[in-house]
Amino acid sequence: MDLPVMPPVKPMLAKPVAKIPPDMQYEAKWDGFRAIVFRDGPEVELGSRTGKPLTRYFPELVEALRERLPERCVLDGEIVIVREGHLDFDALTERIHPAASRVRTLAERTPASFVAFDLLALDDRSLLTVPLNERRPLLEGTLSSVTPPVHLAPATTDRAVAEEWFRQYEGAGLDGVIAKPLSLTYRPDERAMYKIKHERTADVVVAGYRFHKSGPVVGSLLLGLYDDRGALQHVGVSAAFSMKRREELVAELEPLRIEEVGGHPWAAWSDEAAHETARLPGAPSRWSGKKDLSWVPLRPERVAEVAYDHMENGVRFRHTARFRRWRPDRTPESCTYAQLEEPVRYDLAEILGTPGRP
Repeated sequence: MDLPVMPPVKPMLAKPVAKIPPDMQYEAKWDGFRAIVFRDGPEVELGSRTGKPLTRYFPELVEALRERLPERCVLDGEIVIVREGHLDFDALTERIHPAASRVRTLAERTPASFVAFDLLALDDRSLLTVPLNERRPLLEGTLSSVTPPVHLAPATTDRAVAEEWFRQYEGAGLDGVIAKPLSLTYRPDERAMYKIKHERTADVVVAGYRFHKSGPVVGSLLLGLYDDRGALQHVGVSAAFSMKRREELVAELEPLRIEEVGGHPWAAWSDEAAHETARLPGAPSRWSGKKDLSWVPLRPERVAEVAYDHMENGVRFRHTARFRRWRPDRTPESCTYAQLEEPVRYDLAEILGTPGRP
């Protein structure tokens, strides 16, 4: 491979802001695997956000990109899996599997798509120093006749349209909106763009915690919600605390600490088979490897309000929830899935079928 922009390249990133800023280019924030695509003739490589290759996990996408992209180009975009008009992040994570036979099976069962939103190189020209308002027309021209599973991400400079997208697109599984300054050159591994994500709050049961890697202070709180059968399901963690607050939490939660996990709603957490029928902390996975997943059980009596941006399949927080406050006025039994706001469903085809707007 011999391109003007060579792998590995870490993609340009975004910093969070509360509102959509004016006078920029706006795009949907896709909920998938960020990927830089390098194509040089028959050679195609997919680079991850960390710079490591994803190529072996998506053979069907490699073939599609080889057929649909220009002979020599470098694109920034997102690998996604679409099911029933909605992004399916769970199915995407399953694609990262060490067994080649499993990769081939999943490539047929849950084929991936690529949504392109930036152009880093074309033919023998690097575009890293070219401003966005010049790169975007080149990207649109390059992918003007592209066909699925390769897509051109819709973009607009109309803030009102971006506000509408922010409201609508969550129903298709998207995370929010990305705003890019029109004069922005491509700056790998820098937070030079802006992301505006959905945020909601929920009251959750704090039923345990894990120690921080630095010592005997709280690393993360383990959060639960009751399902319609009355079972407490593990839905995620809250972990962003100062070191002083981590120390305080140990003492604050000590009266709720129980020495033996027996009798706790998550007592079966170490039994791999139990994870098939319930959501428990410490689920074994290829992501955790040999990481210590042990935790300190607490009587499930304390309620906290947390902020979250997205629910995965309606059963758990996709990302780490942000602690807001204790809720002594709420009972643990009132912390159910029923309180969660469900975004209005929106067909992803309506997004991917929309041409770029001026």
